[in-house]
Amino acid sequence: MKKTLITKLMAILFAICALPAQTWAAGYTETKYPIVLVHGLFGFDNIGPVDYWYGIPSALRSDGARVYVTQVAAANSTEVRGEQLLTQVKQILAVTGASKVNLIGHSHGGPTTRYVASVRPDLVASVTSVGGVNRGSAVADIILGIAPPGSVTNSVLVSVTNGLAKVISILSGQPNLSQDALAAANSLSTAGSLKFNSKHPEGVPTTACGEGAYQVNNVAYYSWSGAKPYTNVLDVVDPALSLTSLAFGGSKNDGLVSSCSSHLGKVIRDDYAMNHLDEVNQTIGLVNIFETNPVTIYRQHANRLKNSGL
Repeated sequence: MKKTLITKLMAILFAICALPAQTWAAGYTETKYPIVLVHGLFGFDNIGPVDYWYGIPSALRSDGARVYVTQVAAANSTEVRGEQLLTQVKQILAVTGASKVNLIGHSHGGPTTRYVASVRPDLVASVTSVGGVNRGSAVADIILGIAPPGSVTNSVLVSVTNGLAKVISILSGQPNLSQDALAAANSLSTAGSLKFNSKHPEGVPTTACGEGAYQVNNVAYYSWSGAKPYTNVLDVVDPALSLTSLAFGGSKNDGLVSSCSSHLGKVIRDDYAMNHLDEVNQTIGLVNIFETNPVTIYRQHANRLKNSGL
């Protein structure tokens, strides 16, 4: 009797192991509505072989998701970027026939997606902010303090950063997008973020480091972020992020955004052992090998959206 049972169990186990891997994964990321990815400051969709969302879109698509990578101004105000994104969302809806989209924004992409959800909630199923600057960044505050508008230092800095933003737009195939680095810095500052939040408060926590409303105007709000500026000795950007992390005076941050500032709606986690670039699997996948891979986290979130009927 025992032998027969063991034999049957072994046969079942063998049959399961023999199934192709994609059978298990089929539909895992297949959300009801398309997923739209929105980059942050000085971001892009792709420049040559390098994708901003390194390996993420393909991983989501492989198990059923419809994924669209947008390109907004590399540097401009949240409102300008938001209007640019809204135009692309309408185009995506027209192409797919979907009624809504799931927006996922990294860094400045967080408030950019929030803008669209605030002005056109009927077009948005969910907003997910990844390392989003939802309550400003101390780094932007310091830059504006060192180089206040009207100063020679500011003029030089703006000229250089506007030039960089223009080059990024040209290389990514969008030469006509308007660029304004000073407007971007103001939007990402604490004062600028508070002003934006007063007009677009959806999902923003009402306490310093709490959670926001999980759903507003039928739009679901989520967020997650990292809290470890230096994660991989092979990544040449990590030392710079370690330096900028000093701006936060010891509070938890990913090198450019504090953990508390990243909070929006339901906070999935704010302490992944990742820095600001790890959150989008950069630089080219050189992330913390002792933390969950960022691609896996996006897949898990797509499954979360799917299971929520989104």
